[in-house]
Amino acid sequence: MASESVIEVEDLVVIYRNGKKSTRAVDGISFRVEAGECVGFIGPNGAGKSSTIKAIMGFLFPASGKVRVFGLPAGSVESRKRIGYLPEVALYYPFMKGRELLELYGGLHRIPRKELKSRVPELLERVGLGDAGKTLIRNYSKGMQQRLGIAQAIISDPDCLVFDELSAGLDPLGRHDLREVLLDLKRKGTTIFFSSHELSEVETLSDRVIMIHEGKIVCEGKVAELMKPLDKYEIEFSVPSGVDITSLIPVNVTVEGDGPRKRVEVSSHETYSQLLISFINAGAVIHHSEARWVSLEDFFINLIRPEGEKKA
Repeated sequence: MASESVIEVEDLVVIYRNGKKSTRAVDGISFRVEAGECVGFIGPNGAGKSSTIKAIMGFLFPASGKVRVFGLPAGSVESRKRIGYLPEVALYYPFMKGRELLELYGGLHRIPRKELKSRVPELLERVGLGDAGKTLIRNYSKGMQQRLGIAQAIISDPDCLVFDELSAGLDPLGRHDLREVLLDLKRKGTTIFFSSHELSEVETLSDRVIMIHEGKIVCEGKVAELMKPLDKYEIEFSVPSGVDITSLIPVNVTVEGDGPRKRVEVSSHETYSQLLISFINAGAVIHHSEARWVSLEDFFINLIRPEGEKKA
């Protein structure tokens, strides 16, 4: 029997009401996150990311649909015990020290006090706050508060991490440190589901991405598989007089150029490599070759931006 998914979202609808006006923030989405997966949840502002995450955590009730975590209803005590969570906006007691806050969260997770004494300093060091454990949180920068939030999320060594806007407030060094922490957790088999506006980070960390727009899932899959059809490979070459290379060109590839200098563009790396070798063996001169890979950010913008606003 196959193991149950860690997160199951089925036909989820979230509606916000303000008097007679209602807003359909999430519009019937379905997806699963399997054990050990790292899934990036991306979309523009107002797409429905935070509403979905709040439904997963049990902080709001769907208008319709189902959300289950570890096979249990979202928000149940047993499922929450196995989740580490970082909200989009984390507010901590400003009169507490960083170390004290982690001890509080560790106590809520029923971690023995003796164990916390060794775990808290190690965790502060791990997230780059080794020297700030005795500093009042009111004196923390936004980036330091985000690091502290990550520490509280992982203090109980949870089976699943859910982050809403993972790297908010972090500078490049902070994002690098966070990425190393998450990659280590990922190697250990922790399930990670997170939203982020830093798409390069999503591309690096994620096994799979789910893209949401206007409350609906518009794209889902492994990053490499989503973008591979958009990659382009270009070869500019010239052929010696009397050499016919038409037999080397696949039927679905168009050769541009009427003179001796010609150009081909293909979308398959295998075809690109084969053409280069075949051209060289046939005596052609390669003037220029280039591989143009599409980033997740390019893919996202081209998919989300209205057709009339797309740049050439």
